[in-house]
Amino acid sequence: MTLAGVLYALGDPVRLEVVRRLASQSLLPCCALSDSVAKSTLSHHFRVLRESGIIYSRREGTQYINSLRREDLDARFPGLLDAVLRALEDV
Repeated sequence: MTLAGVLYALGDPVRLEVVRRLASQSLLPCCALSDSVAKSTLSHHFRVLRESGIIYSRREGTQYINSLRREDLDARFPGLLDAVLRALEDV
């Protein structure tokens, strides 16, 4: 988990929306977030979020359940996620 990787991942509006929804709902399947973008595009965004260390995905049946790695992010970059989420509230 690097600062550059996390900032890159958070630099896209679709990925920011995924992070915002995971912060408020804790666990979500990929399909719960597919209303505004194509499935293949959403898969790309989830891959970027996973590889940057922002989310964790686990397979449950035919779905992947996603969760925010808040504790890991807060330990590595204290206050970053809270600042990003606060900024999203102001938009």
